[in-house]
Amino acid sequence: MTDSFTPTPIDALADRLALRLAEADPIEATAVGITDVDDRLTDFSPAGVAARIAVARETLAELSTLTPESDADRVTAEALRERLGVEIELADAGRTVGDLNVIASPLQAIRDVFDLMPDGDPRLAPRLAAVPQAVESAISGLRARLADGSWPFPALQVREVLAQAREAGEQVAANAARAADVAPGVTDDIHAAFERFAEVLETEIAPWAIPVDQPGGLGVGREVYPLYSRLFLGTAVDLEETYAWGQELLASIVAEQHDVAARLYPGATVAETLAKLDAEPRYVLQGTDALREWMQRTSDESVSALARTHFDIPMQLHHLDCRIAPSSNGGIYYTGPSADLTRPGTMWWSVPPGVTEFHTWQEKTTVYHEGVPGHHLQIGQAVIAPLNRWRKLYSFTSGHGEGWALYAERLMRDLGFLDDDGDLMGMLDSQRLRAARVVLDIGVHCGFDAPAEVGGGAWTYDKGWAFLRSHVAMSDEQLRFEYHRYLGWPGQAPSYSVGQRVWEQTRDGYLAAHPGASIKDFHRDATALGGMGLDTLRAAIV
Repeated sequence: MTDSFTPTPIDALADRLALRLAEADPIEATAVGITDVDDRLTDFSPAGVAARIAVARETLAELSTLTPESDADRVTAEALRERLGVEIELADAGRTVGDLNVIASPLQAIRDVFDLMPDGDPRLAPRLAAVPQAVESAISGLRARLADGSWPFPALQVREVLAQAREAGEQVAANAARAADVAPGVTDDIHAAFERFAEVLETEIAPWAIPVDQPGGLGVGREVYPLYSRLFLGTAVDLEETYAWGQELLASIVAEQHDVAARLYPGATVAETLAKLDAEPRYVLQGTDALREWMQRTSDESVSALARTHFDIPMQLHHLDCRIAPSSNGGIYYTGPSADLTRPGTMWWSVPPGVTEFHTWQEKTTVYHEGVPGHHLQIGQAVIAPLNRWRKLYSFTSGHGEGWALYAERLMRDLGFLDDDGDLMGMLDSQRLRAARVVLDIGVHCGFDAPAEVGGGAWTYDKGWAFLRSHVAMSDEQLRFEYHRYLGWPGQAPSYSVGQRVWEQTRDGYLAAHPGASIKDFHRDATALGGMGLDTLRAAIV
């Protein structure tokens, strides 16, 4: 681990911020790799949320009294102002207390944090005992949001999270088998807590929730969406231009897929090609053991090849731990190494119940996205870089991080790692999904006219579903979850493709400004910066 640098006053402020954030939000601390508070859970009540926003305000006030002493300081200061500033704006708009969606709200945070803790960890038992209080704090947030009335609950999100809550008690209580010295009655208390959460949703929140065919039931609206967009991008984009660009990008990817389909199976449509690829034995894996082994082998091979050529990959990052996730919602995700590197960077594959067959043509690009040169390289580089702790661990921005990972997918095609047309079709399928999300997310939430392919006019739930089904090669069960994720998490889904666009523009600008520089130089300088918003990136990589 590389910590040999002399901190400036701004670094010291950022380090204190990281520790204050860990104390205020132990679940997020575990996620980013600070394990000191792994015996606690987060307070999601209005008071708990207010305490975290107070930390942001106090940090910005102190930052205003400090003068940057170096380029690194200037980047830290700008990243702090941008990240904390948009979080404060979101709180001031009344959009933080009582958050509820199918993927990234208090229920999922409480449920999923245990996945990141090893068996036998002595902090498992006290953290399990803290579940009822954390759930109760989330309930108080829901009630406060309902009482305020300015941020209505979409009925679809209420219904889906209610179903998750009915299952969460069993999922979390199962961790008692992994812990030592769990007090009697803890598992019963956990079940009761999540059942109470479900009951509150059903009896108190659902009667006031907005159906999908009414304003506020499907999208958040043109006025508030720009704030969410900035939260996930770290830049303000022209939403009308980006919506049009997303449709053009989608059309170009579809055209490229047609070309690849013609090479693979002359005369076949893209949809027929995807079905044929699924049936080819060379791309099929049976069982999660085979999936995990293939993930690990593919990751190891990419690290070995890229470390010799296009990237400087520190030895501490040469291993990515590939695992099957305890949860079963179908997601694939990455968690970074802990600050002390005792917990490795990990790619998690959450396999839905009953799914036993997997197709490598579709997922090789996923390993590159989550591993190297994607998230594992970028996030891992930040952890071992000579940066303050906040920049190492807390300054992740979706447009920057997910944009890089999508940039990495297409880069692997350019570097010759997707010369197999089946694997190439998988990458294009992934890119098509992300382009479709730009169109759907911005269009639905901003109320723009739907594309002609679904009849134009106002977006409806059914038009959105038809649009996704025509562009995304997923099972209906997986796709339905994805769709509901976009509806409940505005601004996040487009951040991948929009971020990729900015990364490619930034790379081209860097190479033009540095005659003789190589793409390896760009990758080295860019990944050394840590996470930040896209405006900060463009200013920093000059």
